[in-house]
Amino acid sequence: MSQSLRIGVLGAGHLGRIHLRCLQSLSSKWTLAGHFDPDPKSNEAVSTLAAEENWGTPSSAFDSAAALIDAVDAVAIVTPTQHHVQLAEQVLKAGRHCFIEKPVANSYSDAERLIALRDQAGKVVQVGHVERFNPAFQATRLQLDRPRFIEAHRLAQFNPRGLDVSVVFDLMIHDIDLALHAMGSEVTRVAANGVAVVGDSVDIANARLEFASGAVANLTASRVSLSPMRKVRLFQPDAYLSVDLLNRKAQVVKLEDVAAGQERDPYGMYLDVPGKTARRLHIEEPDISEANAIADELADFHAACTGTAPCQVSLEDGLAALRVAQDIMNRIKDSHPS
Repeated sequence: MSQSLRIGVLGAGHLGRIHLRCLQSLSSKWTLAGHFDPDPKSNEAVSTLAAEENWGTPSSAFDSAAALIDAVDAVAIVTPTQHHVQLAEQVLKAGRHCFIEKPVANSYSDAERLIALRDQAGKVVQVGHVERFNPAFQATRLQLDRPRFIEAHRLAQFNPRGLDVSVVFDLMIHDIDLALHAMGSEVTRVAANGVAVVGDSVDIANARLEFASGAVANLTASRVSLSPMRKVRLFQPDAYLSVDLLNRKAQVVKLEDVAAGQERDPYGMYLDVPGKTARRLHIEEPDISEANAIADELADFHAACTGTAPCQVSLEDGLAALRVAQDIMNRIKDSHPS
């Protein structure tokens, strides 16, 4: 049995309460010490949720972040983005493992100094790019092989929660991380445009990322759409992968060579190009599990903290996505000179 560690959650808003709920299913890995949130309404919401769902380990409300940090082995930071770095510094200076929700910070320069603190503390820092753990992506990730083009659409209906950051930092950063992970190559050029619709920050954005490998990613994000969508399409030399992250569906289309004279399936789809080997379209729809992605990332965080597995979404990964997101915002500002 793996070693159980004590964990606390900083931030008990909407997403913080989801983390607290998921930790109930991970009692063999994590012992929930409690949470801290300066807003009494958030603490009341936690108590109400725990009673409604009959949590086995109700979450105690601590009086301060420092008190919670002192009582645990690891901390999950699920606060508004502007508080991430300051809290992460407290956590690491206290010698605790640290999980930071995405984005790591509002600026790359603020977050970069966490690397030295992490290394000095010798602790794990994992970033909450949860789509890496989405069952639909997990079902197809082993099929990834040098994608040449990625197209992602992440559309959400309006919700005032999250307006403290632009749609690039709020939503698009998920697909930035997936693109960087899938491509395994440095971004060499960024082009982008965006517009503010309901507030002062960008609500709709499109970005084109060019990679050192020659591959390209085209990302679109909106938080003022009529219908939600979270789809990623990946094109590579031997296959086309379509991943519906919202509805948890996936399709893998491959081209297979057909030998001359080989008997053909009357219901199959074939491509016959003069002067080239005939090819057949083979379509797979992989089984998608019912896993909870946030619970899975918290289980992965535990594995990294106990040294039983490497961290799947490192601080460096989070910083790489943050840097690209910041570049995208700079290009958007450049495209709208004052």
